[in-house]
Amino acid sequence: MTLEEKNQNDILNEFNDPNEIEFIFSDKPINRFKTKPEVEDKISLLAKLKNDLQNIKNCELKESAKKLVFSDGNSNSKIMIVGEGPGQKEDEVGKPFVGDAGLLLNKMLKAININRQDIYITNVVNYRPPNNRKPEPAEITRYSEYLRKHISIINPKILILMGSTAMESLFGSKIKISKERGNWKDVIINNKSYLTMITFHPAYLLRQPEQKKYSWADLKEIRKKIDELEINL
Repeated sequence: MTLEEKNQNDILNEFNDPNEIEFIFSDKPINRFKTKPEVEDKISLLAKLKNDLQNIKNCELKESAKKLVFSDGNSNSKIMIVGEGPGQKEDEVGKPFVGDAGLLLNKMLKAININRQDIYITNVVNYRPPNNRKPEPAEITRYSEYLRKHISIINPKILILMGSTAMESLFGSKIKISKERGNWKDVIINNKSYLTMITFHPAYLLRQPEQKKYSWADLKEIRKKIDELEINL
């Protein structure tokens, strides 16, 4: 086993350590019913947004990518995760977070008693940047308009921004993720405030495993807030 593989395994094991996690469970009944008009409206709005992205013009990302990577998970979830953009594996499959970073994300969620299929996941940009480069500022700005619509449609109670690109798309480029992560913030979209947590992207943790302790602290804060708000997953 190489040193890099050992470091990655250490990350996965630490995020999956049950001895560090305290869970708070509620005995209140879960309301699993949605009114039919509300569900149909959300479905139609998501379909329209997806169609708009499929028909975006003059976009280098779209021209070089294989597939649109729109979203994954439960569109009725109150937890929404926003990543950076698709990598090679995501571009092939057409879903976000299915490569190595996706495997780590699954472990991170499991460590705080969350199943991936119970939350909603998307990215800032929906097409793979050439050579997996970071999205350029103009691309982040352009796609942030679609992202804001996406967030408004899903209407989460907790919004998790993973990585600097996700942070920049909603908060601008003048702040640094190393200083902003781990603190609850409010972002206003269409006159509505969304409770937001900024944290490191799983791909960054694979490259910088010494930062995992900060992400673990962020995850515990997210779990705590989920329980405080009595969000059922």
